[in-house]
Amino acid sequence: MQTDRLFALALALGAFGCLLLAYVVLLRMAVARRGARMLANALERRSAAAAAAPVAPASVGEWRAQAPGGASPAAGQRRAPGGAAPPASSAPPTALAARIALWRARFGHVGAQWLDTPLGKHIVASEDRRLIEQCGFIDADARGCFLLSRLVCALVFPPLASWLWSAYIPAAYRVAFVGAAFVAGFMLPKFVLGRRAAMRRSAVADEMPVLVDLLRLLQGVGLSLDQSLQVIVNDFRSMLPVLCGELEHAQRQFAAGRTREQSLQRLGTSFDNEDLRAIVRLMIQVDRHGGAVQEPLKQFGDRLREARRARLREKIGHLTVKMTGVMIVTLLPALLIVTAGPGLLAIMRSLAAVHR
Repeated sequence: MQTDRLFALALALGAFGCLLLAYVVLLRMAVARRGARMLANALERRSAAAAAAPVAPASVGEWRAQAPGGASPAAGQRRAPGGAAPPASSAPPTALAARIALWRARFGHVGAQWLDTPLGKHIVASEDRRLIEQCGFIDADARGCFLLSRLVCALVFPPLASWLWSAYIPAAYRVAFVGAAFVAGFMLPKFVLGRRAAMRRSAVADEMPVLVDLLRLLQGVGLSLDQSLQVIVNDFRSMLPVLCGELEHAQRQFAAGRTREQSLQRLGTSFDNEDLRAIVRLMIQVDRHGGAVQEPLKQFGDRLREARRARLREKIGHLTVKMTGVMIVTLLPALLIVTAGPGLLAIMRSLAAVHR
């Protein structure tokens, strides 16, 4: 690779990394400012309600009489019962984030128009759609973004690879090199998607015992299944980031009019987890027939924890085997030097004295 090309590529990658870092920093600053502003508005409303509560008018007539000119305030400025000010609207997102979201939506919408074509069905096959669902992207725009990303990477990789490594590739192999670059660019989005889906499947397996324990506790205190799921989604998102997102989507579908079985069908079939399917079947039976589920959930949670301990023991066994090779490569030479080194040095000195 030539020096100027390598330097240009390094500068481009560095600039791209700086832009990503600046975007992350600005986004966190905007989120922090928005949270502080919402907290300040909530505290102001609380203080205004507490100050206006003792002197609140007793009737609507007195309230109108206290208004300027005897007329009721404007509709946009009406106070809530108790004198509290109307809730302030949530702060709008930053201009950069809104622009990026708009371009992403347009990008996905353009790709979604190609999904039903023969080319789109070949590029985004059923296996790819399943991976997209496992990654948490459920709308058609996400599949459209995946389709366009595969096409863009497949078209960009060959000229980029030829520009970087053309001086080192013989002329007889350049066609094969360009074909390999095309295939690598076409498969790169799927590889990234597969890594994310594998991480989410592993996270689901780790979150399952916590979900079962939370369901058992919430059902034990008398909450219904819908209330239990809503509490888990609202209050335990930091503990169950993947399952809370899936349950939130299922709750939205259930509120939109679907049955419990239809709303939980995607959760039970997307992650290829038999324990998750069993939990989904149990929730459907509880919603349909009712009954006490504390003891079955307790037994199921114990079984999940035992299976998790077995997986950890298996990982420890594999790690022990791997560390044996590492110890042979790193520790054995040092041990031989320490133990056999003095003897070898003595033998070498004796042989040198004999030769003299």
